[in-house]
Amino acid sequence: MTVHPGGDETGGSWSAGDRDQEQLSFAALLEDSVEDLYENAPCGYLSTLMDGRIAKVNGTLLKWLGYRREELVGHKQFSDLLTIGGRLYHETHFSPLLRMQGEVSGIALELKAADGSRLPVLVTSTVKQDDDGEPLLIRTTLLDAGDRRTYERELLRARQEAERDRERLQRLATTLQRTLIPPALEPVPGLEVAAHYHFASPDEVGGDFYDLFPLTAGRWGFFMGDVRGKGADAAVVTSLARYTLRAAAVSDPVPATVLANLNTALNHRSQEDEPPFCTVIFGLLTPEANGMGFHVVLAGGGHPPAALLRADGSADYLPTPGGQLLGVVPDAQFTTVTLDLGPGDTLLLYTDGLTEARTRNAGERYGDEALLDFARALAPTSAPGAVEALTGLLDSFGEGLDDDTALLAMSVSPGEH
Repeated sequence: MTVHPGGDETGGSWSAGDRDQEQLSFAALLEDSVEDLYENAPCGYLSTLMDGRIAKVNGTLLKWLGYRREELVGHKQFSDLLTIGGRLYHETHFSPLLRMQGEVSGIALELKAADGSRLPVLVTSTVKQDDDGEPLLIRTTLLDAGDRRTYERELLRARQEAERDRERLQRLATTLQRTLIPPALEPVPGLEVAAHYHFASPDEVGGDFYDLFPLTAGRWGFFMGDVRGKGADAAVVTSLARYTLRAAAVSDPVPATVLANLNTALNHRSQEDEPPFCTVIFGLLTPEANGMGFHVVLAGGGHPPAALLRADGSADYLPTPGGQLLGVVPDAQFTTVTLDLGPGDTLLLYTDGLTEARTRNAGERYGDEALLDFARALAPTSAPGAVEALTGLLDSFGEGLDDDTALLAMSVSPGEH
């Protein structure tokens, strides 16, 4: 299609008559009555004397309120059109501020119509002065805020509903999280035990878990683990891991075998591109024959190494190198380490939320070396003392601690015989 300059889509051109008609129409718009613009504006206009008496009002405002012009002009004040609360605000704030500043803009008030209904408005008033600067009258513009008020109410309602949903989610997450960690650790004769769980978010279930439980022949099993991810999927894997570890330990308490059984269970469950893997450290406690402490066997599956704080004030990690993540490959390998936990010694297990916490130095993580230095400065200590000190350390990270963190400490009293 060819369109000629000044033409229409049919290819024709405008005639002189068409252009003249357009100019006449445009001119008619420009010559629109000023009085009509005032009377039928899309907002209310009001002029009052300095004592508040209404001197002029436009048709739009009269229509909104249901009054006749003669009922308002010369008979009522602007404040008479306000609700009781609006009238009080007008007298104590609006009017004094207007007299001081000469203008007040965007104040939310409510008008009371002739039939008693209410109309929310946004009010802007300016004081007109004479040539000598003396105030003559007050000009007021009122914008209908009904739609805005409805929107604000709906927004508030939506926010309140969202907050209620969030609270319900938090309660559900908290309840579910509590089912995944033991409410209390059973006492072990001759052993002090302490634990702590830091929740990084009240809205999501974390994947950290731990436990300490009795086995046959006076032995005890314990473990700590960390499941990949958060939320419901992590909670399912956490539950599976906890109960599988307990059941496997009863059947065959050899730590490496216990981890192998969990690895098999996780691999059988995996039907996804990203398997539900986790890190775990599992230990077996056996009281020493002389009654002075415990023999401990630890097996690690990709978990941060336990720390041993000795009675002589030293502290070192107990690495299990080569221990693989659980749930990734069917034939994962696990490494075992043994130790004797004597009087005054403390064994500490933790999840990586501690060592991966962000410090006050931008981009820096707390790290393994800093934790070992902390442990060496703390030793010798008891299990409750270690957990208390580490809880204070966790609190010091503030927002830098952005992952769940579990702590489990076990110690033999220095006076244990």
